[in-house]
Amino acid sequence: MMTTSPATVTPILPVSDRLGDTKEYYFSSKLREIAQLRARGKDILNLGIGSPDLPPAPEVIAALTHSAGRSDTHGYQPYTGCPELRQAFATWYQNFFHVDLDPATELLPLMGSKEGIMHISMAFLNPGDEVLIPNPGYPTYRSATELAGGTARTYDLRADQGWLPDLDALAAEGLGRVKIMWINYPHMPTGAAAPPDFFARLIAFAREHQILLVNDNPYAFILTDSVQSLLAVPGAREVALELSSLSKAQNMAGWRVGVLAGAAAYLQTVLRFKSNMDSGMFLPVQRAATVALDLGQDWYDQLNTTYRQRRTVALQIMDTLGCTYQRDQVGLFVWAKTPAGTDGYRTCDRALYDHDVFITPGGIFGTAGEDYVRISLCSPVGVLQEALDRLGGSAQVRSKANGQ
Repeated sequence: MMTTSPATVTPILPVSDRLGDTKEYYFSSKLREIAQLRARGKDILNLGIGSPDLPPAPEVIAALTHSAGRSDTHGYQPYTGCPELRQAFATWYQNFFHVDLDPATELLPLMGSKEGIMHISMAFLNPGDEVLIPNPGYPTYRSATELAGGTARTYDLRADQGWLPDLDALAAEGLGRVKIMWINYPHMPTGAAAPPDFFARLIAFAREHQILLVNDNPYAFILTDSVQSLLAVPGAREVALELSSLSKAQNMAGWRVGVLAGAAAYLQTVLRFKSNMDSGMFLPVQRAATVALDLGQDWYDQLNTTYRQRRTVALQIMDTLGCTYQRDQVGLFVWAKTPAGTDGYRTCDRALYDHDVFITPGGIFGTAGEDYVRISLCSPVGVLQEALDRLGGSAQVRSKANGQ
């Protein structure tokens, strides 16, 4: 049987101005490259992306299966999510963050918090509006800003400042055109946690400069000593929104369940955009999510026991690469500075092309991350140990033990 090559098509339309210089998401293209390497026989170990490999709790899966087996759960759903899910989010916020939210008006379920980043940007930005984006930080903050017609304005985070923004320096630069400031604590990719008083300082800063402050908060439960919400600060709802997600701490990344929390007036504006983009979330997923939100502290304790074990090996990998790091990191990754004379991209290329181990270069998160690399904790200890062996780490450990 003859095969034919795919036809080459020249599009009849040019790329929209809105798409501009926005590029394909890094992990989209990199995972495609890894798939090609594997197709050629390479056994690539992927320590890059933060997609939990552990399953959700058994009762969550049982709730999905039971609800999906019913005949009355397959139709369109409300754009604001079912009442049970909104109430579950409200109870979860009260139990863990000590924040009281009206389930009817102050919580908007989302198909993942990444969707919320785009919705917020489209709902509040006009062409020319500036948005403060952390460097290093999640690349979607920039792409959503640019797609919405806004102007991305980065603020640098530095290790010697605890990866926190210098609010005084920002104020001195002039903020008259800034409409939104994205923050993300616990911070990805650096693993920095916000000090106890820092959220209050951020709220005062946002109020003074009339900036909408948005905390992207998917890592609140991962290897943290205590969980924090920006909305716990008195007066926060006047100037702040918060995104939370079930992707990380509930092991439901592919289920696409998140929430936007904040004042009703802000959420109603976001809903005006969101309701034109989707037709509601699958009801069995919502019902399963309500069960996930009801999990107790023992669930999170068990999860973090696993991640601590994995982090031990991930740190050994960083040692093998000659990287340096802070031991008090939180979240789902290990972030480390590369040795002098190299950078994150070259370090990651050597790991991938010489040792078949994929780790993430810090430069994809902004210029301030170019001398860093990141390892995900979303692989079993055995896979991390295999990566350590491939990179020569176990041999180094044995040599030290033998006094060589």
